[in-house]
Amino acid sequence: MPYVKLTTESELPGDGEAKEFEFGDKVICVANVNGTITAMDNVCLHMGGPLGQGYIEGDKIVCPWHGWEYDLKTGAMGDDPKSKVPVYPVKTENGDVLIEI
Repeated sequence: MPYVKLTTESELPGDGEAKEFEFGDKVICVANVNGTITAMDNVCLHMGGPLGQGYIEGDKIVCPWHGWEYDLKTGAMGDDPKSKVPVYPVKTENGDVLIEI
């Protein structure tokens, strides 16, 4: 699959923050942990909470609705690692942020 533009580097969340980006009919949660950018589906597996409105704790994103936690690199749920939110490879190129979806 080719990489496609999601946003620009200037729009990325600050360190320790997450942000939502619309992408076609999806919303993508982009997180920044110590300069490492990750991208995953924005929908919590529990009740569809917006992960990009949650907060980062270590290497996990915490859903703002009910506190469910997901590993930012693998998408694995904290309490049940077999349950995962889709995660997308990310790269930056010429000031653009690209994801493989």
